Amino acid sequence: MEKQPGSKNASRHGHQHNFSPTLELETAAQGRGFQQVAGVDEAGRGPLAGPVMVAAVILGKDWNAEHPLNDSKKLSSTKREQLFDVICSEALAFKIVSISAEEIDRLNILQATLHGMLRCLTEIEPAPDYALVDGNRFPQTTIRGEAVVKGDARSKSIAAASILAKVT
Repeated sequence: MEKQPGSKNASRHGHQHNFSPTLELETAAQGRGFQQVAGVDEAGRGPLAGPVMVAAVILGKDWNAEHPLNDSKKLSSTKREQLFDVICSEALAFKIVSISAEEIDRLNILQATLHGMLRCLTEIEPAPDYALVDGNRFPQTTIRGEAVVKGDARSKSIAAASILAKVT
């Protein structure tokens, strides 16, 4: 049986797909009645001790779907910086939080990152009613949403958050 791109095992051997993020997940959430959909991602969880940057972005209904948002790791630093400016000026809302090395040491990297995500979601204005969070963990919050594995390659909102977190 042939595997379809995007199927559960399509990237089992570490192959990277060249799919570009879309607004499909955001549109699906809006179709279920959610108005403000936020994408959330982090950067800086490598081997070095802190800080970790976490960002949340609400692109909004007027977002130009043609902006070439992608996973920040797939963009040159120049392109990331250009898109950072576009996101900051054209997104409906964004919030960036820095998690210090001390907080990471106190909580552990996973809990500190989830706490940073929660802060982004509670401090961004307007408040989101749905969140798309990159990865396989969703912060404890009353905001509805979902964890999206490889979300920065699937969702434009998460890709935008990825860019803000990486450039900051």
